[in-house]
Amino acid sequence: MPTALGIGRARSDIDVMSRAGLPLHEFMDEATAAVGRVVPMAAACLSTLDPATSMVSSTRKMGDLDGRNEDDLTWARIEYGTPDPTAIEAMVRTGVDAIGVRAALGDHLEQSVRMSELLVPRFGYHDEARVVFRDRHGAWGAIAIFRGSEDAAFSNDEVAFLADVAPSFTRGIRAGLLAQLRRADAPGDVGPAVIIVDAAGSVLQTSAGASAQLARMADVPNTGDPLTIVYALVHAAHRFARGDIDRMPRVRVRTTDGVWLVLHASPLSGVLDRAGDVVVTIEEARPQEVIGLVADAFGLTARERDVTGMVLRGADTKEIAASMHVSPYTVQDHLKSIFDKAGVASRRELVSRVYFDQYVPRWGDAVAADGWYARTAS
Repeated sequence: MPTALGIGRARSDIDVMSRAGLPLHEFMDEATAAVGRVVPMAAACLSTLDPATSMVSSTRKMGDLDGRNEDDLTWARIEYGTPDPTAIEAMVRTGVDAIGVRAALGDHLEQSVRMSELLVPRFGYHDEARVVFRDRHGAWGAIAIFRGSEDAAFSNDEVAFLADVAPSFTRGIRAGLLAQLRRADAPGDVGPAVIIVDAAGSVLQTSAGASAQLARMADVPNTGDPLTIVYALVHAAHRFARGDIDRMPRVRVRTTDGVWLVLHASPLSGVLDRAGDVVVTIEEARPQEVIGLVADAFGLTARERDVTGMVLRGADTKEIAASMHVSPYTVQDHLKSIFDKAGVASRRELVSRVYFDQYVPRWGDAVAADGWYARTAS
């Protein structure tokens, strides 16, 4: 049993890591290792989520799960396609931050399809602790920690510790998403990225562009199968078609070369054996699709978001003041706070930071037929 000193040190270490501006995967590895020093585990899987939809956007596996991706698509089907009181979406909807599954369900593990059909028979995990990392903008990530048949179930104290460090994980994930991880070998134009999946869960067609984007998403050590994200969207799309959820599933994903992608899933109309097909598209995110997420990650207030939006549209201080019905001095105070939170020193740097240097360098390029920037030869 860890000592109070050890627990306090782990809590402090995770808090320090969350404020260090570490790249996402470095933070995920180090923070999970700190948890493992006081909460013994056989394996762990840490996921990032799109705060707007709670859809999984990346996974990071540790311990016994490292390199074991053969059941990722089954996990996606269960997690996003079946009702479960311990599913991420259910935890977000009900406001539950941390649970021990055995403590929550007792002798009724069959209530969790994930436990009864996957974790126990396939992996030999007999308990799972789950924590959702959220703030007022939504859920940014989640961690699942597992124990085997010979291990004790997660205690109330352990689950309470996990809930206690959840805000630090949220902060670290938000900061990690904003860390620059740009590489020089980012792919060029890969063409339309489209995947069609049938009702039975088989991939019918994949464009060359989709294969290239999936490879790009997989180019991270210790990650899960990138098709996990696709299949999560597919199963959510089936639920949308049945009327179980009220919005079309989508997720924003950041690649290691610093570019945001957006994935959409949509049910297709069809007859006979084509009924239930789903099309998934992958494309580079437009600025308006990530600006809100970036503002949330910076922790901007509503007024600061308004100021940032006007800065991005090119408004000067007087124009912002007139639009907001405040003095120019108040605008300057807002800008100072925004610059501090974003880690920049000027409006120009703020624009570049918000757009992750993904769009700004391409301003002035020709516009292609689809209304997006045409790619220039490197």
